[in-house]
Formats: sequence, C-alpha cells, structure tokens
Amino acid sequence: MRRVLVTGAGTGLGKAIAIDLAKQGFNITLHYRNSSNGAKEALDTIKSAGGEGSLISFDITNRDAVKQTLENDVEKNGAYYGVVCNAGLTADAAFPMMSDDDWDKVIHTNLDGFYNVLKPLVMPMIAAHKGGRIIAISSVSGIMGNRGQVNYSASKAGLIGAVKSLAIELAKRNITVNAVAPGLIDTNMADLNETVKKEIIKSIPANRMGKPEDVAAAVSFLMSDSANYITRQVLSVNGGLI
Repeated sequence: MRRVLVTGAGTGLGKAIAIDLAKQGFNITLHYRNSSNGAKEALDTIKSAGGEGSLISFDITNRDAVKQTLENDVEKNGAYYGVVCNAGLTADAAFPMMSDDDWDKVIHTNLDGFYNVLKPLVMPMIAAHKGGRIIAISSVSGIMGNRGQVNYSASKAGLIGAVKSLAIELAKRNITVNAVAPGLIDTNMADLNETVKKEIIKSIPANRMGKPEDVAAAVSFLMSDSANYITRQVLSVNGGLI
C-alpha cells in the first residue's frame, strides 16, 4: 500500500486531507506537533473505516529533528509515495506593527517547513523508482495578497515558486509536484468575527465559505493516478474568489 505523509494532520485541513486520502486507499502517516488529540481522532476515524495509518510527531521548524525522525521512518518503513505539506500558521498584523517574531515564525513554519520535510524524503522517493506525488498547501493570499498578511502571503507565494521549480526537477522521475491554494475555508484559521466574514463572503461568487472537505477532494485528485500528467500547477479552491 502506498504511504503518504500529511503534515499538520491534527486539525482543520490536514485532518480532512488525511481522512480523505485514507478513503482512497493510501496508508497515511499523520504528522502533528501540538495537536496530538486531533491526530489520534483522525487516525481512529481512518482505522474504524478499514484504513491504515500511523502517527509521527516533530516540529517542522527544527531541521535536524525533522531529518532524523523522517530518515528513521523511511529506513524502517520504506520511501513515501506522497507528501502533503500542509502544516502552517498565521500571525496577522499590519506591516508597520508586525514584529520580527511574527515574520520569522510564519516564514520558518510555512516556507522553511516545506524544505525541512521534503529534503530527507525526495531522494528515497526517487530511488524507489515508483513515481510519487508532492502537494503543497498554499493559499489565495499567496496569489493575490491580503491586508495584514504580508508574512503569510510571502510564505505562501514562496511555496508556489518552490513547487514550480521542484516540479521541473522531478518530472522525469514521474514525481508530480503541485500546489493547492484554498480561499476562505471554514477552519480555525478562518476564525473571523461575523462582520468581517460577511464582507469577505460578498466577494466570493459562490457566496459561502469552503469546507475542509472541498480542499481534501482537490488533494486526493492530485494524489491519484488520474493526475499522472498534471504537474507544476496551482489548483485554487476558493469558490471563484479570483
């Protein structure tokens, strides 16, 4: 059974993605840092439905710890077929009021985390000669920008650039690399006050927030054999926002 790692699988999008990929027949490794209860709940859901999976924990900003943990995992269980780089965070503030820590922790988590997780996994994926799938969760903010999110938008736009370059390098290995860019999705990261939420929804042609399952479906498609000839793309899931 093909193994897929989903980072940040204990909450929101990551949890929905892990559960949906398990339904498609993948063996899911659910990563978490702080959300152990959520990750365990997701794993219980997967196993109760007849799927397979396991848990793994590390801080994606700690490069050495990530490298050691993932190298040990691959040595024990074999190379991953797929990786979903989902773990991320926000620290919103108007740019003049943004602290150094607000900038650093968002860039280190959202962008450096992509490098830290994939670096130990790509060569084993290549050496397995079985193809593969890499999917990064970007954001509508990384495409069009957003007020109060200079740090977040920079990190998510950086992911898109990284995806497009890595896709070129890995295409001949039958490893596809794509990004999914969600819009306003009903998760904790979209925990806005009702007035702000209503104003944003006015700009969405679908006239509603998206659901985590909407994003999970897009990821599952890109992970599937049906997406074998799709690489270096950004799939927006935003209700027509842009």
